[in-house]
Amino acid sequence: MTTLATAGTGVGADPVTLEVLRNALYSIADEMIGGLIRASYSTNIKDRRDASCAVYTADGDVIAMSEFGGTPLHLGTMHPAVKTVFESWPADTLEPGDAIIMNTPYPAGPGHLNDVCVVGPIFIDGELFAIAASQSHRVDVGGFAPGSMPFGVTEHFQEGLQITPMKIVRRGELDEHLLAFINQNLRTPVENRGDLIAQLAANTIAQRRIEELVAKHGRETLRGYLHAIMDYSERRLLSGLKSLPPGTYRGEDVIEGDGIVTDNVAIRVTVEVSPARFVADFSETDPQVLGPINCRWPSVAACVYYVLKCFVDPELPANAGAYRPIEIRTRPGTVLEAQFPAAVCNANIITTQRIVDALLMALMQASPERAIAACSGTMNLLNVGGFIPGSRTLFNYIETYGGGQGAMHDRDGMDGVHSHMTNTRNAPVEAIEAEYPLRVRSYGLLPDTEGPGRWRGGVGMHREFDILGDYTRLTVSSDREKVAPWGAFGGLAATGSSCDVYRGPGHAERVHLPSKVTTFLQPRDHLRTETPGGGGWGDPLERPPALVERDAREGLVSAGRAGSVYGVVIGPDGAVDEAATVGRRAELRRAGA
Repeated sequence: MTTLATAGTGVGADPVTLEVLRNALYSIADEMIGGLIRASYSTNIKDRRDASCAVYTADGDVIAMSEFGGTPLHLGTMHPAVKTVFESWPADTLEPGDAIIMNTPYPAGPGHLNDVCVVGPIFIDGELFAIAASQSHRVDVGGFAPGSMPFGVTEHFQEGLQITPMKIVRRGELDEHLLAFINQNLRTPVENRGDLIAQLAANTIAQRRIEELVAKHGRETLRGYLHAIMDYSERRLLSGLKSLPPGTYRGEDVIEGDGIVTDNVAIRVTVEVSPARFVADFSETDPQVLGPINCRWPSVAACVYYVLKCFVDPELPANAGAYRPIEIRTRPGTVLEAQFPAAVCNANIITTQRIVDALLMALMQASPERAIAACSGTMNLLNVGGFIPGSRTLFNYIETYGGGQGAMHDRDGMDGVHSHMTNTRNAPVEAIEAEYPLRVRSYGLLPDTEGPGRWRGGVGMHREFDILGDYTRLTVSSDREKVAPWGAFGGLAATGSSCDVYRGPGHAERVHLPSKVTTFLQPRDHLRTETPGGGGWGDPLERPPALVERDAREGLVSAGRAGSVYGVVIGPDGAVDEAATVGRRAELRRAGA
């Protein structure tokens, strides 16, 4: 059983003051992430915003998370990371100006080694009053292959440098020796140093803003409201739970192998809903595997928090108070509570998305109008690393690519967008070509990849590169190639993922890559990645012809697909042939019957 929050102590709170301070604290978290993004060195953070920030109580309970930036996965795993830091560094060992760095998923912390968490104590008049924390995805932390998220590994030791909680800053002085040790073990030391300094700066923002709040409202008043805010979130979650039909619901979905074997790995969940409790039991999930898609329980918890917030109260102030009525059960030795030293580096990219899909399948039975068909179901990561031509300087490009969002009961899914456990942005073409020996040849949405339905899923996207570096290695971390994103209530599945290398004269030789692989690329290779679409909702033959016509005009659905799947005949002028459409839909219905 997983629990992360302590009981509340906030009493007698004035609702106006509570709302003012709640917004003030959340604005601190947002200002932190804004500063971190602006100060970072790596494209992955300064352009893609693969980072998160939060403020915690002195006991290590999260009170405010960044919503301007930040990813649901980071914001869920930072909470246990801060708790782990306190186990190594109790309050009486901390001093003003300290900062502690860690990245280890074992025993509890970030989902993989790339997510580096920096924790800074906030002192007021010599007393530990609160905690600031930031977490960002480093483009490399060493290990078997560039990007530190390889396939072909079977142990955590092969994935990169494990940093247990260590003081990287003592009383305001950066430990250059420790930083040198860390940088010696990874491929991109300049970016790592810059991203670390940005995280330290973000935590400093929190220190200053908390000092200002204390000066304005008083230390004991603010302390009381920290707890009152958590109590408020707990009440709102309980109120939201009452809107769900009580009962037991089950969901299951699969991951297409672990990069070593291709057997499906099942994620199973049983959800118990009552007015006072929400239990998500993943005990029947398949055993842990050799490949690096295993998961630790903090990542599972992050997925549950995210889905439940979406279902019961999207505006819920997410903090430790909201976690109190939630119980999460995993079983040691399964793929969702893998035991050390199981490899875990790609769980963030693939496994967490499938946890969400299984939860959606379960909760869709309770409240269909709040659910969504399957989204692309993978963050579809590419890691490309090697040497910059003419030098011995290493580079590493990392990006995850959006796909189709699943359709809902009353609207289409979005096209080419990140969903669920990530909300990172795309890296601009100009930034890629300026930073890395890569040339982007094509980038855009993929027509005819949506899951058809009364409401269609979003379409996927593609990007094509020329490889200009030397000794270049590629890691593809994707899924949903064979088991496509599913539709709901008669909606059809979307098109799956694909990744290919074209080489030789005229790039005539096509090499299809598995969805999970680490391999070498040759100079002048042409790389193309395609992401899945989102599942549809409802019968495609009930989609209004005007919407099909719009999609055809925008190049998202071809005229052929409009006729064969939606039964909408598009004439030579691009308009719907209404008479032909009536006949075509009647024909398709007879064939379906």
